[in-house]
Amino acid sequence: MSYNGNARMVCGFIEQHGLWDDEQKARATELEQQLKAENIRLIRLAWSDSHGSSRAKEVSVPVFLNSLTEGYNINVATFTLDATGGRVFQSFIHGGGMGLEEMTGSPNLTIVPDPLTFRTLPWAPGLGWILCNEYFDDGTPFHFSSRHLLNRQINRFRDININLVVGLEVEWYLRRIEQEQLTSENSGVPGLRGRPVATSSVEPGYSYHLESNFDMMQPILSELAETYQKLQLPLRSIENEYGPGQVECTFDAQPAARAADDFLLFRTATRQVCRRHGYLASFMCKPAIEGYCTNGWHLHQSLTDAKRGTNLCMTKEKGQTLSSLAKSYMAGLLENANASSVFATPTINGYRRFAPNSLAPDRATWGRDHRGTMLRLLGGSEDPATRFENRLGEPAANPYLFIASQIAGGLDGIERQAQPWDADDAPYEAERPMLPTSLNDALDALSNSKVFRESFGDLYVDYYLSLKHAELNRFKAYVEDNGDQDAENGISHWEQNEYFDFF
Repeated sequence: MSYNGNARMVCGFIEQHGLWDDEQKARATELEQQLKAENIRLIRLAWSDSHGSSRAKEVSVPVFLNSLTEGYNINVATFTLDATGGRVFQSFIHGGGMGLEEMTGSPNLTIVPDPLTFRTLPWAPGLGWILCNEYFDDGTPFHFSSRHLLNRQINRFRDININLVVGLEVEWYLRRIEQEQLTSENSGVPGLRGRPVATSSVEPGYSYHLESNFDMMQPILSELAETYQKLQLPLRSIENEYGPGQVECTFDAQPAARAADDFLLFRTATRQVCRRHGYLASFMCKPAIEGYCTNGWHLHQSLTDAKRGTNLCMTKEKGQTLSSLAKSYMAGLLENANASSVFATPTINGYRRFAPNSLAPDRATWGRDHRGTMLRLLGGSEDPATRFENRLGEPAANPYLFIASQIAGGLDGIERQAQPWDADDAPYEAERPMLPTSLNDALDALSNSKVFRESFGDLYVDYYLSLKHAELNRFKAYVEDNGDQDAENGISHWEQNEYFDFF
């Protein structure tokens, strides 16, 4: 039975389909009192779209309390439109352009709040926030939900008594907004995004970790740190990186599902708080601003025993750096790197990172504490912090898909008891599989991947390919019309418009 705002136990959509565990049910019963105690008047029901961007509907307290029993209806459109609001699928023909009866006519979905994710937003008095899972109205999990997809991969690991633990290390750019109001140039149309607002640098850059430059950003960074603490985001550090206003945030390791949720909240919270204080936070990989270098997202990961919590990557054998299980997991990550790259680096712009001697990989390599490899191994014999750092990602990635791709690739290696090739001390010269150099190549690699078609399902893979090909085709049309004549910092204005103020 479920809880509603009248303190009665009723059998609603959530209870009928068994969508909450005991912990979620217990947390739901506490929320009404918390809303009253904190004077919450509106709640954002949030979900992740396929790009990993937070979408939300804002509802009143009575409607929210009812959603804790019945869920809440939303339109499926955020999954059938691209990032500009352009239509990718023919929603109004039979099968919704996907050959799926249930997708005909752009139907409603029911989103179900996850009570464990409820937060009070510290920058917006009286406003709550909660993440939701998406379902069809008959209780079937929505085919194209990336949060559902990650949970399915996590369950595959749990079936063999393994948990994935993830640490986030994310780079992004802080810029000062120099435009007082939006103009018509900032507005787009479906299929074409408007220009981002005018911004300027907040510090000179290229003085790595220089304290005096870092202090120029301190007021807004202190505001962000306080926000993260109130949101229960386990911040470890904020660092001044290489480029002008380039910031790196690192977070304590968490179970994979929690880490993905934290990343979604971190990215949207950072952008909102910065905007309210006159700054723009961009998670675009390489902005079209002269002299700006690329941003990366390094995903730290280790395997733990699901019952005891012990690190399964660690070995007690002297002279060895990894357990046999971890070696097979790493082999799977290496062998499936090309097919997984589109989930780690899903934008046209992101492939600007993969260049020799760039602190980003250009081929599938690994090494012990080596920042030029794709997989950087940290730890070793009898070190409980032994882990992999995958340096393949960009900060615009969907966290659910990036993390799910690691499980799918690594589990393939475990199931085959695969062995990794030797470590590379000169990774940019090694004879290893080259990573895709474009979004088009990455999509081809995914399309041809038996591993991902089996683990994610043909339905999801073909859907994602359609979504990203629509984005790629818009870029190709732009290049045909404009060439590279408008490139700045080696980046087209199309990329700047598309990504700079979306992520």
